[in-house]
Amino acid sequence: MNRPGWEPATIAFSGVTDCYQPIERTLKLTRGCLEVAAEARQPIGLITKNAMLVRDLDLLEQLNRHAAVSVSLSLTTLDAGLARKLEPRTSSPEARLRTIATLSEAGIPVRVMLAPIIPGLTDSEVPAILKAAADAGARSASWQMLRLPLAVETVFVDWVSRTLPDAAERVLGRIRSVRDGQLSDTQFGRRMRGTGPLAEQIRSTFEVFAARHGLDQRLPPLSGDAFRPPTPTSGQLRLFF
Repeated sequence: MNRPGWEPATIAFSGVTDCYQPIERTLKLTRGCLEVAAEARQPIGLITKNAMLVRDLDLLEQLNRHAAVSVSLSLTTLDAGLARKLEPRTSSPEARLRTIATLSEAGIPVRVMLAPIIPGLTDSEVPAILKAAADAGARSASWQMLRLPLAVETVFVDWVSRTLPDAAERVLGRIRSVRDGQLSDTQFGRRMRGTGPLAEQIRSTFEVFAARHGLDQRLPPLSGDAFRPPTPTSGQLRLFF
C-alpha cells in the first residue's frame, strides 16, 4: 500500500478460507492486517462464518468512519445441531445473529449470505433465515446453491452418508435435480444458482422473502477517498507479528 500509484480498491478478507478460523485467536494475523488497513483507511470487505469478528470491532469502527468496511456473514441454517454437523469449529447460528446485531448497532453495513443452500436439507429455512437476519439488523442478503467441484463431491457424499444417513438419499437426489442429474456443474452462469424447477423455486422464495424483509438491495459501495499510505517505521513498514 506504500507503493506509488497504489489504487485503494476494496480488498476482500477472504473469499476462499475463513479469516477467523480458531487459530486466529492466537496468531491474530487478521487483526494485524486490519490494523494496517485501518491506519491506511484502505477499504476492506470481510467474509466470515465466525463471531470472533467482533473482537476487532474497534478497527472496523475506525474503517467505517470513512465508509471503508462492510461485512458479509454466512448463515446456512438456524438449527444449532445441524450447524455443528455442517460447519464444525464455526460459530453457532445464534452467535452469528448476535454478531449481525452488534455490527448493525455500530453502524457497520452487514450482508447475510445464505451460502450454500443445500437442496433437501436447508432450502426450507430460507424464509426464516432472512427474517432472523433482518431482525438482527442485516441490510442485504445473497445466496448461492451448494457447489461440489472436484474432490469436494466425494467428501460431501461421504459426509452426508455418514452424518445424515436417513436424509442422504433425499439430499443427493435434490442436488442432482438442480444440476441436470449430476452432483456438480462447473458451467459459468449457472453453477452458483442451479437449473430446473427446484432451483427456480429456491430463487423465487429467496427473492420474495428478501424483498419482504428489506434485504433486496446491495450494500453501499466502499470508499477509498480517505486512503493514505501507512507510515513506515525505521525505513520499513511496521510488522504486526
